[in-house]
Amino acid sequence: MNNNRRRNFRPRQQKNNFRRRNGSLGSTNGSGFSNGNLNFNRSGSMTNPHNVEKTMQKFQQLAKDAQSSGDPVLVENYLQHADHYSRRLAELNDRNKDNVNTNQNNNPVETELKDTTKDQNK
Repeated sequence: MNNNRRRNFRPRQQKNNFRRRNGSLGSTNGSGFSNGNLNFNRSGSMTNPHNVEKTMQKFQQLAKDAQSSGDPVLVENYLQHADHYSRRLAELNDRNKDNVNTNQNNNPVETELKDTTKDQNK
């Protein structure tokens, strides 16, 4: 029969609702950089300062590895990515600090409690 005949690969039609977030399907972050270990399209993944810090450290390590292999273009590329994430981390830290200050100013009971504990420690 036809048991030895090789089958041609037929790609399946991709379902429209598979892993779609924010109305985008298979979109990239616009940088043209793709690393299988990092998922930049996950909703909210780069709003957590811990994730941003880990990503920044990863790019710094990649830059060190590229430096040891002698590729200056790749070093510069990784350092630019690390710089971007360091700026993003600073922005998130400032935003979190502002939110903490705003919450303290909007909660007078909590502020009064803190003031009385300061007086007791003197």
